[in-house]
Amino acid sequence: MAQAGLFISLEGIDGAGKTTQARRLARALEDAGRDVLLTREPGGSPGAEDIRALVLQGNPDRWSPEVEILLFTAARRDHMDRVIGPALASGKIVICDRFVDSTQMYQGMSRGDLRQLVNDLHDLMIGREPDMTILITMDPCTGLTRAKRRNEPERRFEDFGLTLQQKIQAGYLELAQAEPARFRVIDGNRDIDAVAHDVLAVAQTALP
Repeated sequence: MAQAGLFISLEGIDGAGKTTQARRLARALEDAGRDVLLTREPGGSPGAEDIRALVLQGNPDRWSPEVEILLFTAARRDHMDRVIGPALASGKIVICDRFVDSTQMYQGMSRGDLRQLVNDLHDLMIGREPDMTILITMDPCTGLTRAKRRNEPERRFEDFGLTLQQKIQAGYLELAQAEPARFRVIDGNRDIDAVAHDVLAVAQTALP
């Protein structure tokens, strides 16, 4: 499918402020007259939302990493087929709260090294990367405290503890260093408005 729109993902550890910044970015671009679709992963389509409930709730050891990777890939394929792909084809700016980089971190390296499996399945079933990925960094201890304060049922990965958040933060920074053309790194340890200003500024550099 020819992709005429622009695909931006936001990444970061739990509590980094991705969801807040994704919403603010979408609103700012809409206010500027852009046609925007705001979505999220896991989820974003009815079938993918069903899978979201399976993977984000319950005991931390509910699924093996391999099973999680398969579930996330299935959700992402449905999301791409039903939501992201058609939106891009119609020329919209798609802003996605998490995409495959989250699977790389949370399933690919949280309990072993399965990153190549994530890559192989992504190439086979998805075959599309974001045009730009905005990585919001956050002190892992602060991020985990924020995430747990929300007291939501979808906290399975927060329950793995601080060590996982530290590992994922380091992994994200390695990804950003390996793919500088796609990633933009923004310090999330600041006032929300300051972060939002920088998120909008980097997103505008990619706008057609």
